Amino acid sequence: MTGETLHVRTFGDDTGAPVVAVHGVYGYGGRWRGLAAEHLAGFCVHAPDLRGQGLSSWSPPWTLEQHVADLVATMDGLGLRQVDLLGFSFGAALSLHLARHAPERVRRLVLLDPAIGLGTEAAARSAEKALAAPSFLDPAEARAAYAKSWPSVPPSGLDEEVADHLVRGGDGRWRWRFEPESIATAYTEMARPPVLPPSGVPTLLVRATRSDVVNPKYLAACRAAGVEVADVDSGHQLLLECPAETGALIRKFLDAQAGERTWRTEA
Repeated sequence: MTGETLHVRTFGDDTGAPVVAVHGVYGYGGRWRGLAAEHLAGFCVHAPDLRGQGLSSWSPPWTLEQHVADLVATMDGLGLRQVDLLGFSFGAALSLHLARHAPERVRRLVLLDPAIGLGTEAAARSAEKALAAPSFLDPAEARAAYAKSWPSVPPSGLDEEVADHLVRGGDGRWRWRFEPESIATAYTEMARPPVLPPSGVPTLLVRATRSDVVNPKYLAACRAAGVEVADVDSGHQLLLECPAETGALIRKFLDAQAGERTWRTEA
């Protein structure tokens, strides 16, 4: 499948070891800004907006295979031969499948509360809900809705969402930057049978303990396969709710796995 270059935000040291950080549904690459600044000093963090979200193309298809092809094409466009790959929720599922598709491109893999092997009924309910995307009278109403849904996210995180991820439509209403059909499709993709990370790629799985996204059987299978597993006392949005604890675990894993780095494609 042919990939398309995605819109990318880059944080950190331009000369540092490359990281590609993949957001989840309803999201955008800017959600990695704080973690990159506070916990990934010395790295160059590339955070793409997935197809159907943010400032990337919203055109279909929105399948898992298309997302992986887009991520690989984006890495090629950035000149990245091999990266540390971070993924949150659906972004973790995509990161896992990218690592299985092209393990030579992934130096280390971090899966944050990965949405992998969801139950079909739960996925169907979430897909139906995604199609009924809300609109708002003004940014203040949108911010209040997020604050109600995410009570543990600090005010600064809500302010960034409004500033970066909200857009006014032709009807005068305000909406978050995503195509509802792409989100619905993503939930159906999360219901695919679970697969494990490739054995040759060092992997960390971070589970949010106040979330039920990670299936206990999948967690046990990952442990049995040699995946490093850690917990954060957080709801599902651990990047926004518990950035210090999450960032510290990621940094510890990357530092422990440090070795020779091959960063860029050959000319």
